[in-house]
Order: sequence, then C-alpha cells, then structure tokens
Amino acid sequence: MAKFNTVRLLLLLIAAGTGCWPAYAQQQVAAGPFRFDNPNRHKTFIPVQVQRNLLVVSARINGSGPYNFLLDTGVATSILTSGSLADSLGLHHGERFRIVGAGGVDTGLIAYQADSVRVTMPGVTAANMSWLVLSDDLLDLSGFVGLPIHGIMGSELFRSFVVSLPFEQGNLMLSSPATFRAPHGRHWASLPLILQNNKAYVVANVQMNDTLSLPIKLVLDTGASHALSLELDSDKRMVAPSQQLPTDLGRGLSGIVRGFLGRVNLLRFGQFSMQSVLTSFPNPGNVHERMEIPRNGNVGYELLKRFSVIIDYPHQQLLLRPNLRFRDAFEYDMCGIDLLAFGPQFRNYKVLRVMPDSPAALAGLQVDDQLLSINFQPTAEYSLTELSRLMHSQNGRTLLIVLRRANGELFTTMVRLKRQI
Repeated sequence: MAKFNTVRLLLLLIAAGTGCWPAYAQQQVAAGPFRFDNPNRHKTFIPVQVQRNLLVVSARINGSGPYNFLLDTGVATSILTSGSLADSLGLHHGERFRIVGAGGVDTGLIAYQADSVRVTMPGVTAANMSWLVLSDDLLDLSGFVGLPIHGIMGSELFRSFVVSLPFEQGNLMLSSPATFRAPHGRHWASLPLILQNNKAYVVANVQMNDTLSLPIKLVLDTGASHALSLELDSDKRMVAPSQQLPTDLGRGLSGIVRGFLGRVNLLRFGQFSMQSVLTSFPNPGNVHERMEIPRNGNVGYELLKRFSVIIDYPHQQLLLRPNLRFRDAFEYDMCGIDLLAFGPQFRNYKVLRVMPDSPAALAGLQVDDQLLSINFQPTAEYSLTELSRLMHSQNGRTLLIVLRRANGELFTTMVRLKRQI
C-alpha cells in the first residue's frame, strides 16, 4: 500500500497603531532560488497581467511553455495544478501527500513533490526548484480567472528579490536585495514584515466599530482577490459587524468556504487609514483552527492595489505609497452571480451561482445559464475581468441580458444592479 504524508492546503479565491501584539518569533529569511541571468544586473522587469484582482505571470518550466501562474505570497511552495502537464514535462515523482482541506476533510486529492524543476522568466532563472504537483485541478483556476492558469507561483520569487508591484497591467520590477535602496518621503510608509514558514505577515490596526480598536496580524496575500478577511474566532475581542451579507466567500479544495461580508469602520496601515473596508468573515472554525501560525486574517489585492507596493522579504519590510485608487470605495458585486469562463478562448460564460434575493435572482437568472449578450453586446467580446467590473459598476444601473438555459431555450431579462452591503 502506498504511504502518504498528510498536508493541509486551503486555496481561497478567498502598521501598528494603538494597542500591542503578543511577541512573535521572526525567522531568518531563507534565500530564494531565483538568480539574475546576468550577474551584473541589479534589476529586471517581468510582464504581469491583473485579472479579476489576481496577478498572473508567465514562466517556462524545464524549457517548455510559457505557462501562466498566479503570483501568490500566501503560498509557501509553488504549485502545478495539472498532473498530466507535469508528466509531459518529465517532472520527477517524489514524496506523495494526501491533501486535507479545512476542517480536516479528506479531499481525495493526491499530490507529490517534484524536485529539480528549472523555472525561467525574463532575465531570471531558478535552476533547482521544488514544486508541489496536484493530481487534479479541482479549483478550475482557468475558469475562475478567464485565461489558462497552470498553477501558483509562491513565495520563492519574493524571497529571491525585492518585488515592486505594478499599478495596473504592466511589469513587476525585481531588484537585487544587495543594491536595493528603499524610497523615502512622507508619502511612503515602511511596515515590518513578519516572516514565518516562508509566509509574510503584517500588523495593522482595525476599528471594528465606534468603540473597539484592535491590532491584527494579517497574512500578506497577493493571491486573494478580496480586500480584507478576518477570522472572528482568532481573537475573542473581535465582534461581527451589525450589517451582514451571508455569502460564499471562495472555493477551497474541500469545497465552498461560507461566511458573510461586512464592513469595518477603519483599517490603518502605518499612517494610512481606509474607511468602510469591505471585509470577508469566514464561518468560525472554517479556516482559523487549521492554521499552524496564529493570525487574524489576511489582506488581499483589492486593498493592495490602492498603493504602490514594494514587497521586500530580504529586508523584512513592506513599503506602501497611496496611488490614484487610494480613495476608491470598496464595492461588492451588485448583480449577485458568480460566473465561470469556458471554451477554447475562455470567452464563454455560464452562471455558477446565484445569490438568493439578489438582483440576478429577482430577474430570474439560474445556475448553468449561459450568458450571450449584455446591453446588445455579445459577451464573447468581454473578458471575464471586464464582466466582473460591469457587475460592480454602478448602483441602479440596468443591464439587458440575453442568455441560454441549460435546456437550450433563450431567455431575456433586465437586471437592475443594487449595492447589497
């Protein structure tokens, strides 16, 4: 009988103010595996796409590709989500693991460790990486993002360089830790990064309501599309907001992560404060009790994109400067549907979920409906990111939607967008 280790893996498509945080052990930063191809270079630029609030980079694996990967500081070890692709690349089958999701649920998914993986990106190479290979892509990252996604690039890139994130579509800037000089000025804040088990944590201050303000420890998670997630069971002083919107917060390997959305009055990073921050609250025990390192939640790209961001693992600091999006309101989907992209170009879209009592539900949309046009424009002309923006766009906006039912019948309806939280 095959022998397996057990690994818990949850993938969610989920500076200090007043108060104090208990002591924590800062770990020495392990050097990352990437190196500049030209040892005389001190920086290079990596093309990056921003799709559905997720960063997507391309890389070659063992000379083949390029393949697309989500860039995720919340994952300690890079992941390839296709066992068949790994086999075509000739990756070595190393130690095997049984994947256990939140709550100790056995997903039935097997993974193995692949060593001696060569990864190349423009100007940089990791000659000998270790990756985790999943037997099946249960998360269907390609359908969620709207373009082919082959896995997740984890913290190895951040341990190798100082990484500057782009404001919009553009380039990551990778800088040599030895020559990097942090920007200065009153518009920049430097926050300590707490590095534990190859993940980065940052301490912020949250004002839950008019009377309660707490320091919180958050995972820095570029692979989370939301702004903020807080786990109420991580601190008995935390209280749920009075206004709540029950919803599915994301998908993990063990199924749907359920909880609710709410808003915190104020979130403060260093001298920067953001009001009425839309926050995910997973159901108690759904996430926190399975975490090896204590934390209160995570901060995702919906919040990070409001800053110029420099993530500096080697010097254990996070550098932030507000950009033009800093004062944008935090909004949630105003339609009430989740879409999944499919087809050769990922330009076909079907309804994966309809939120009860949402504008979409009131307009008669159903699970497995295929969207054909919105306001007389074929949906094939939209990317999934553009459709997502449209569903977030404007309270009271009316959309004329034509769709095809699962039985082949055509259905036309009007959806009036409504701010739900």
